[in-house]
Amino acid sequence: MALLSAPRAWRVTRVTPLGELHTPPRITAALLRLTVQVVLVASLWNGLYAQTGTTAGLTRDQAVTYAVLAVLATRIRELDQYAGRDTVLQHMHFGTIVYWYLRPLSPRHYYARRALGEQLYGLVWVLAGYLVCLAAGVIEPTKSPAATGVFMLSALLGQWVLYYIMLTLDQLCFWTLRNGAAMMILIFAQNLLAGVYAPLWFFPDWFVTMSGFLPFQATLSVPLSLYVGRIPLSDAGPQLAVQAAWVVVLALLTRLLWRRAALRVISQGG
Repeated sequence: MALLSAPRAWRVTRVTPLGELHTPPRITAALLRLTVQVVLVASLWNGLYAQTGTTAGLTRDQAVTYAVLAVLATRIRELDQYAGRDTVLQHMHFGTIVYWYLRPLSPRHYYARRALGEQLYGLVWVLAGYLVCLAAGVIEPTKSPAATGVFMLSALLGQWVLYYIMLTLDQLCFWTLRNGAAMMILIFAQNLLAGVYAPLWFFPDWFVTMSGFLPFQATLSVPLSLYVGRIPLSDAGPQLAVQAAWVVVLALLTRLLWRRAALRVISQGG
């Protein structure tokens, strides 16, 4: 079977973004939802700090900046794949996952390229929202150019870890087939442990200790903590090393799961 040429293979990155761009109501709904989320989150944290100066090591400006950036970061992988019926869960349910194994492009490379397109498209949303919030004074900039560089490197590693976590969740579909509820629970747990809903320092010590042994906080909590200065630059090295280690571990794990999943491909449903 002839392999796809490199330019044609990379066209896969356009699959989900083009689905969004060709459906203007989705863009309008996403913009409205994101605006409401940012306004509500900023109002909530400003209200929580109305009677206090510093809580859990965070000032009001740090907490608001963290919370707003967390909301913006969710747009990186928050695209409507279900509308295009291109999720692993849907393919497993309808039996169409077999076509992933009949294409010239392997399932592993197809999934990676499609995810890259989603992240790049989501990054445009994040950058636009960041600039608007920064200009409006809703969030603060980083403290120094060095902090900006470290944050960008950490954010890149965090998205890499997030990619592998989401890939692992999708790969579980090969063993569970019908697991929509389980997927929702796992995604909620991932967001909770990553610090999406609230900075991890507001949780009990046992919770913070437990999350330290898991990869989730490496996706969002670490980069944003470096951005707001909750983690000083002097401690950035070990944190970046942990993120890189999780990238390697999860890459090896998902590679193994791809091989095992190929042995379980069946046609079910339609």
